[in-house]
Amino acid sequence: MLWASSLLYTSGCKENLLQARPNKGDAITLPKPSHSSAVSVEETLQKRRSIRRYKDEQLTLAEVSQLLWAAQGITASWGGRTAPSAGALYPMEIYLVAGKVEGLEAGVYRYNPKEHVITKQREGDARQKVSDAALGQEVIRDAPISLILAAVYERTTRKYGQRGIRYVHIEVGHVGQNIYLQAETLGLGTVMVGAFYDQKVKDILGLDNEEPLGIMPVGRR
Repeated sequence: MLWASSLLYTSGCKENLLQARPNKGDAITLPKPSHSSAVSVEETLQKRRSIRRYKDEQLTLAEVSQLLWAAQGITASWGGRTAPSAGALYPMEIYLVAGKVEGLEAGVYRYNPKEHVITKQREGDARQKVSDAALGQEVIRDAPISLILAAVYERTTRKYGQRGIRYVHIEVGHVGQNIYLQAETLGLGTVMVGAFYDQKVKDILGLDNEEPLGIMPVGRR
């Protein structure tokens, strides 16, 4: 089925549904993210564009680290993150589909914001498979990486009921904009892709209780 599946989430969900899938591989510690930039917020907003063509170059692990931190990094001692979340419930999970990253094997990785690490979930370059699941969009196949934004709806709907579905959709917009702006400061380009077959993406990533909401290929401009 194209687009989102029927959402039948209730506040009475089971606790085990709230957990993301467990880590599989060993944790890879990411470079420490920068908290400052020579580029102003205003300049970044002015220059932000949706970019679908990239140079055939690797990204560095430091750049990947910065993008993941911008998406969901921890910014407060109590666990606050870079993107706002209704009730501070943080339903978002970020997956890295890595194809060309300096010093990192190709594969599918899950980001752990608390530890700022990634863990491998699937071996091998999955970019072509994700591209096929996204109606053959070449930008996903050709980009050195894609970030897949997924959500565990139950983390939010257990408190807010059906209204929580809207809150999750608002939140994925916050996360996507963070990635857009961070990419701009790094001299990278990205685009939010919403056209894909949900179940095919879930199968590629091995998702169970998480729903993919957006795919963001990233590459050098």
